[in-house]
Amino acid sequence: MKHKKGDKVDGWVVVDKPSGIGSTQLLSRVRRLYNAQKAGHAGTLDPMASGVLPVALGEATKTLPFMTDFGKAYDFTISFGTSTDTEDADGVVVATSEKTPSEKEISAVLPALTGDILQVPPAYSAVHVDGKRAYDLARQNKEVSLTARPVRVDSLTLNDMPDEKTARFSVACGTGTYVRSLSRDIVAALGVCGHVTVLRRTKSGKFSLSDTISLEKLETMGHSSNEPLPLLPVETVLDDILALAVTEKQAALLANGGFLPVSAFFRADIPPDGTTARARCGGRLAALVRVCGATIRPARVFTGL
Repeated sequence: MKHKKGDKVDGWVVVDKPSGIGSTQLLSRVRRLYNAQKAGHAGTLDPMASGVLPVALGEATKTLPFMTDFGKAYDFTISFGTSTDTEDADGVVVATSEKTPSEKEISAVLPALTGDILQVPPAYSAVHVDGKRAYDLARQNKEVSLTARPVRVDSLTLNDMPDEKTARFSVACGTGTYVRSLSRDIVAALGVCGHVTVLRRTKSGKFSLSDTISLEKLETMGHSSNEPLPLLPVETVLDDILALAVTEKQAALLANGGFLPVSAFFRADIPPDGTTARARCGGRLAALVRVCGATIRPARVFTGL
């Protein structure tokens, strides 16, 4: 029998990712610190970016698909005068302009970029193009043609301009929104050049900066036997999801792929088809289930919680 490498570690750790490291690199370092069998993260951050990066360990990775609709928030800075191929400070300058916009001009273009909008992802992004990542094609100097897709920008605010060539913003948005694309569209609407110089995620789903621990502190704790590493419960991200109390027999049925009748839990006000719920047994999370007509079916089953 083949044994999995690592320990059975189940839960969440929310890291304040430093700039200069990729999300995958950070994930590997966190996984090694916890010696966890499995790990995944919720929402990639560019190497240049910093901020909230939730890391799921073990059984928590099964909840990642249920975080896709959670909103995010960022603080970002645009430097006017130069545009780069990556639309951030890591790229090569491809265009320049002399004009610098005023606060009034910037504020005037923001409403058109708020709400449900169509956005073209950056060429240097992880979007798939003919089976390949867009950034791989861009690095090979191949033309990358990406189509606009719907995204949601809940709010977009100009915070201040510390100097005439620098503007600082805050944005709250839905999943799939690229801040670099938002910056590109802001400078295009202003008729100037510009690129992102600072990008910091301040919120991801229910997690904010106040929930994070720095990678440096986490690694210091990991190399010390005096402090246990922080770990939030798997259910932390599921608090807002409907909970159903199931028996041991019902939990076993779900664990084996079986269905339960909706009538066992609802007599009236039956949730609509597709509703996700938590099946809890004796104080533990047994499964994530979905309402399908007259049945409740397992979507993810949890073991050892």
